Amino acid sequence: MLQESMGQCSLATEEIERDLHRSLPDHPAFQNEAGISALRRVLTTYAHRNPKIGYCQSMNILASVLLLYTREEEAFWLLVAVCERMLPDYFNRRVIGAQVDQSVFEELIQEKLPLLAEHIPDLSPLSSVSLSWFLTLFVSVLPFRSAVCVIDCFFFHGIKAIFQLGLAVLDANAQSLCASTDDGHALMILTSFLDQVKNDEIPSSQSQGRGSEVEGEELSEGTQITDLIRDSYEKFGDLTMQQVERLRCRHRIQVLQAHEDTTKENALRVVTSDVSLSPEDLADVFDLFKTEYFINLYWGVGAGGAGGEALKHHDPSRSYVEQYRIDRPQFKSLYQLLAPWLCGPHTDTVAHRTFSLLDQHQESLINFKHFASWLDTLYCGELNEKIRLLYRLHIPPALTENEDDPSPLKSPLLSTTRPLYVEGGPNGEMKGYQEQLKQMLKDLAKEKEENVEKPLPMMNQREFIQFCKTLYSMFHADPEESELFQAIATVTSLVLQIGEVDHRSRCSKEEGGATGQEEVLQPGRTGPKSEWTVSFAQILASLLTEQSLVNFFEKPTDLRAKISSARERQYHERVGLLVIQQGPG
Repeated sequence: MLQESMGQCSLATEEIERDLHRSLPDHPAFQNEAGISALRRVLTTYAHRNPKIGYCQSMNILASVLLLYTREEEAFWLLVAVCERMLPDYFNRRVIGAQVDQSVFEELIQEKLPLLAEHIPDLSPLSSVSLSWFLTLFVSVLPFRSAVCVIDCFFFHGIKAIFQLGLAVLDANAQSLCASTDDGHALMILTSFLDQVKNDEIPSSQSQGRGSEVEGEELSEGTQITDLIRDSYEKFGDLTMQQVERLRCRHRIQVLQAHEDTTKENALRVVTSDVSLSPEDLADVFDLFKTEYFINLYWGVGAGGAGGEALKHHDPSRSYVEQYRIDRPQFKSLYQLLAPWLCGPHTDTVAHRTFSLLDQHQESLINFKHFASWLDTLYCGELNEKIRLLYRLHIPPALTENEDDPSPLKSPLLSTTRPLYVEGGPNGEMKGYQEQLKQMLKDLAKEKEENVEKPLPMMNQREFIQFCKTLYSMFHADPEESELFQAIATVTSLVLQIGEVDHRSRCSKEEGGATGQEEVLQPGRTGPKSEWTVSFAQILASLLTEQSLVNFFEKPTDLRAKISSARERQYHERVGLLVIQQGPG
């Protein structure tokens, strides 16, 4: 493991290098390259062995103490025992285990030191001070000669010894703490007391501390560490590991819930400024998003290992909006629950394309920010933003060249693969209308000249057919279905006619190297310049000519009702999965 870890560079190794010279800096063993190199080897090897933990603050302090009394390999395996068995969940970026024990310690203060708890109703400052006691096993707060005795007790009795010693420290200072005027004063009392805890059984020349003991200086007022440890066992030795584990189970739920609340608050703060959804709706959407993640994590384990796959992608070190990310099946489930316009049998296809569009990093996962932005466009966006989203769903990367649309929707107009042509009406009426429409498009283009938004790629005939198919499926079963079908048929004819005119115009000008309209092509989209295409502006302008279509996309949709329904359906989905996994009987 040591050979494999040497020479590797990662975030963990960078943090290790940063902390090497902060590990017992006053001890002679770590004031030379030999000691520093040994510490580096132990920490980097552990980071290589357990990348889930890697390296966390305070591991350097514990490893330094272990190296003073054992060989490198022994120190390494002792560090493994501490991090993975004796102090579970202590050494990660959220230090959940230490916070749980900090909360347990606060309850033990109330139980074991009732007079102190009575005089100090808010014990959170005292329990906060204890966080460093648990993380470093008192090494960072006691003189070194005294701290090594605590380490011995820890390896003999486990975390129980640390709880007992913490209670003994508070008990020894109970009178002063009760008389303290504020939190700062109480902190000074404890710091001063711990600095003067002595161990006269170990000569100062044999081992040095944190720099608080000057050679030849006697601390007459100091407490002997042996006396303090004796008091901890005599007064609080009735504490058992069974009691500790029971308290840990209860407080772990509270600590994890506090972390979840913090994650939610920070994620919402990041997203709120970018969306128009109300804070209440956004908070409820976050809960649905997180619930969908956990449905897959806990109930999806029996279905192809989906839960394990979700857990693999969970990284607490990510930003708050990246804490929970959902995959394509999870997104499709939420799409069915929250999308304002479902498309019947075509819904799954549209959800598939929407996920591909939102998966900006092509990781097959999307975060809450992307999800909230999509939902905000559907419920709070302007008409042109909604049409723009629909347009993007029918061009790459959302729609791929080889996509096999499983939708059973068929229509004589939309199922053909031949080039489409629309005949003009009598007396040139259609031609005159088309000229007016083209002029309107030119005026629209002039108004958009200052727009810095990246222009969308042109849409070819196949993509436009898919676009129309989606609109037809969205209008199905709507109260205004017949009027909407008639309107979209009219718009389809207009757009097809515009595209055909532009197509013929480009074909006639290809030899001269000029085109009537500049095309924006995405990387990977190939084809002849004379291919039938239409632009987003052309489609948008055509849709705006039909008031029934405008009314459909501008009609308010009640997100609150969707959320309420989604909660109930998610619950029934969880129950259904549980029944399937348990089987009959």
